[in-house]
Amino acid sequence: MELIMYFLIFVIGTLFGSFFSLAIYRMPIRQSIMHGRSYCPKCNHKLEFLDLIPVLSYILLGGKCRYCKEKIRGRYICLEILSGIAFLLFGMSLRINIYNLQVENLIYFVFGILFISTLFIIGGIEKENHTVLNSVLLFGLIVETLYIIYLYALKFNIYRYVIYLFTMLILILINTILLKKKGKESYAIQILTLCSYIAIFIREELLILSIIFTLLLISINQITINNNSKKEIIEPKNKNIAIGFYLCVTNIITLILQNYIIL
Repeated sequence: MELIMYFLIFVIGTLFGSFFSLAIYRMPIRQSIMHGRSYCPKCNHKLEFLDLIPVLSYILLGGKCRYCKEKIRGRYICLEILSGIAFLLFGMSLRINIYNLQVENLIYFVFGILFISTLFIIGGIEKENHTVLNSVLLFGLIVETLYIIYLYALKFNIYRYVIYLFTMLILILINTILLKKKGKESYAIQILTLCSYIAIFIREELLILSIIFTLLLISINQITINNNSKKEIIEPKNKNIAIGFYLCVTNIITLILQNYIIL
């Protein structure tokens, strides 16, 4: 029964991953993620149910659109699989047992899934567009507010949580004002807002640890890019570093490892 339960968690994760792909594509171009059927970005043909089964549809269609036969980016199946794995590992890290389900554990699992989902969307959009969307952060703000209310109901000390929540809100407001006045958001403020969001759900020392991991990943990635550029005798392109993407990745890993160590 536990294997069945963990398999279902993995499947749910892949379904969320399919939604993440949709959100990452549509949100930066201001398309609704709640209305309108999915469509092929190449031929604009609306996709049917059999085209939308996570992982399986990609494999059965040979990684191509059923209608225009154009190749589908491998990012979609990778995101679905990684999302499924993240959900599965998070569930396993909480030692969720179908024979001994605890309400507090399940509620933490739900909030954790929402936290991880927000990081997936933020990271995906940031990697593609080098921006952390305020709309996604506002969703995270709402989720974290509900989480703090839940902790307050359990008689937890919510002082530090409230500080980070207000910090996050103020930073979002500053960024919104900058956008209205100058027509441009501050990337530094976006990253600080993301850090405030992360700090609400994990402890400060874990945030610092994930920042260190982020810097290491960025360094390794830059060294690899520079070495490849030298081998191919091509001048390296000046690309912005997706700091938010790396932060999201390292924090998902840190959250899961934290549960394995503490719980």
